[in-house]
Amino acid sequence: MPFHTLDYPRPQMVRDNWKNLNGDWEFSFDDEDVGIRDKWYENFPSARHICVPFASETELSGIHDEKLHRQVWYKRSFFITRNDEKVTNRMILHFEGSDYSTSLWINGIPAGTHNGGYERFSFDITAFVIDGENTITVRVTDSENIYQPRGKQRWRNESYECWYVQTTGIWKTVWMEEVNETYIEELKLTPAFQKQEIVIDGMITGILKQQIGNGNYSVELECSFEKKIVRRVNISLSDLSFHTVMNVFSANDDWTGVKAWSPSEPNLYDLTIRLINNEREIDKVTSYFGMREIRIENGNILLNGIPLYQKLILDQGYWKNSGLTPPNEQALIDDIDKIHEMGFNGLRKHQKIEDERFLYWCDVKGMLVWSEAPATYAFSDQAVCCFTEEWIKIVKQNYNHPCIITWTPFNESWGVPEIETSKAQQHFTEGIYYLTKALDPYRPVICNDGWEHTVSDVVTLHDYTEKGADFHKRYSENKDGIFSTEVYHCKTKSAMANGFAYHGQPVIISEYGGIAFTSGESKDWGYGNKVNNEEEFLERYRSITSAIKEIPWISGFCYTQLTDVQQEVNGLLNEERKEKVEPSKIKEINDEAVTGRFI
Repeated sequence: MPFHTLDYPRPQMVRDNWKNLNGDWEFSFDDEDVGIRDKWYENFPSARHICVPFASETELSGIHDEKLHRQVWYKRSFFITRNDEKVTNRMILHFEGSDYSTSLWINGIPAGTHNGGYERFSFDITAFVIDGENTITVRVTDSENIYQPRGKQRWRNESYECWYVQTTGIWKTVWMEEVNETYIEELKLTPAFQKQEIVIDGMITGILKQQIGNGNYSVELECSFEKKIVRRVNISLSDLSFHTVMNVFSANDDWTGVKAWSPSEPNLYDLTIRLINNEREIDKVTSYFGMREIRIENGNILLNGIPLYQKLILDQGYWKNSGLTPPNEQALIDDIDKIHEMGFNGLRKHQKIEDERFLYWCDVKGMLVWSEAPATYAFSDQAVCCFTEEWIKIVKQNYNHPCIITWTPFNESWGVPEIETSKAQQHFTEGIYYLTKALDPYRPVICNDGWEHTVSDVVTLHDYTEKGADFHKRYSENKDGIFSTEVYHCKTKSAMANGFAYHGQPVIISEYGGIAFTSGESKDWGYGNKVNNEEEFLERYRSITSAIKEIPWISGFCYTQLTDVQQEVNGLLNEERKEKVEPSKIKEINDEAVTGRFI
């Protein structure tokens, strides 16, 4: 198991010298938008407090105000000591997520801005800090804008169907780290499974260009497995980037070969990277990687060369008292354990970029993950630009996690509502597909999950048919029609957009079930007819899940969903994460044999 400090927010690049800035901050709404005019970054007006990283809409924030506030402000202090020996060190302030437009002042001086609600962003605040007490002031603006990526956040005054209370402002960890003036800024790890190699690319920042190539800078890399060294490599720097290929084949008393990563055996290698200047270590980060390969061949999805049947669950990552923010790290671990307990081997993280500690634990515990972009809800130049910029950052941020086996930039034509016939919207999805493949040619990309696919490595279908017999009849008798007409989805949606054809890709039913199991409150919402008890639920679940498994050309399923979310009551768990159905009974159904080519 790789090194990990509890609550460390970036487990793929760990440094020792860091400070968590979560906790008590001063806070103020700015409904009149006077904060800039009145210089709140110099004279903060509020005695109100908030618990970061919980959004003000949530109970755990201490505010719990669900009304839309378009401007919110935060303030807190921190102390640093900078002596003569460390005057060249740099202070980097990181925000893991803040929705949507974030502006920063340090000691009343503007220090940067960022647009985007879901990805990590950072500011170099070295020039603004002083010895002793320093002040951070943050202003975040949000709106009902449907051209910005917003996922499942509502843009109306009230929640409805499967859209929920909005998330405004800081909603992930804020933290700071001290680094050398020259340090490792980026790290990209690509397993070449068949070659038994790990490809390592990195970026250095802070070195003056005239110093490159003088022989004084090098990078040392050490790979180990279960604390036993597998390989060491030393690279002399001639540029601000470094690249190396490290063979991880091992022949020793304990094992021979390569330890592959899979759900059943989530083996992880540790990696230490040291930046050296004149034989002195000036930066050190620890990371990890998994040796695994996901590829498509002859209509099959292969994991490490073996056909993979995916038994996924839709996971929206909402908590009753904290919204999109997990209440703590243990809550993330508990969710993964419960998913495993019910016999699923993966999850589709729906309309959310989850806390990276969640991906760390999926890596450690062997949970397959589909990484899905939060959607916009209209098509325009603004939407194209906002989405593309944020998606690039998301792919780069989470690239190294072996648990992620699929990128899903679009869902159910959200943000591209006329994709069936609109060439512009089709071109947008094609462009994002190829851009994603340029950044990561090794993972499948699903271009428009659910229907109206353009170019896609996997064809995914959403079908909430209640009866297994109806599902089985449609899919066993109408395969060709499903991909050429509108047979599969009650004649309302096509599997392929106009001008695009099915070419034998793997097929997955990536949403189904959604069985509403509820106490009967009038606001409750779910798919189809509600069930009244565990027996009725299990009967329907077995019926439809078994029908999917009996179709030999279907490569897996994704059940909707893990937990209830606000008014949506089709979770296997309720909002408090309590089981509605005995997990072992779900597992029994999931573990039943699959018809066809899978093992």
